[in-house]
Amino acid sequence: MAADARFDGPGPDVRHQAGLQEGRILLQHCDDCASVRFPPALVCRACGSPRLTWRESPGAGVVYSTTKVRDRGGDYNVSLVEVEGGARMMSRVEGVDAPVIGSRVRARIVAGDDGHYIVFDAQGARS
Repeated sequence: MAADARFDGPGPDVRHQAGLQEGRILLQHCDDCASVRFPPALVCRACGSPRLTWRESPGAGVVYSTTKVRDRGGDYNVSLVEVEGGARMMSRVEGVDAPVIGSRVRARIVAGDDGHYIVFDAQGARS
């Protein structure tokens, strides 16, 4: 059986990580059904199409849901943020103890030991 050339080479995480290293948040947009993908994938999870285009996100978003994780090292939040463009990203919101659903946030790229990742900063009171 021959290998499918669409799946040869580096996966989509490599392109996403390269974007973060450049200071850009890249999201996949399906050319066939117009859905937005995050995390990156080889095919659209909505329609199965391999025709995905990378587009930069401005990084603004709204807290969709949130929870507090209690930990001996200190409590922290885990939040699902809906970013402009329609994707939802799981991360944390910094700058507030307890993010409020519906509050505005802005993405920030952080360099870590295992690569770059996205956190969100609170943008003031709920509008």
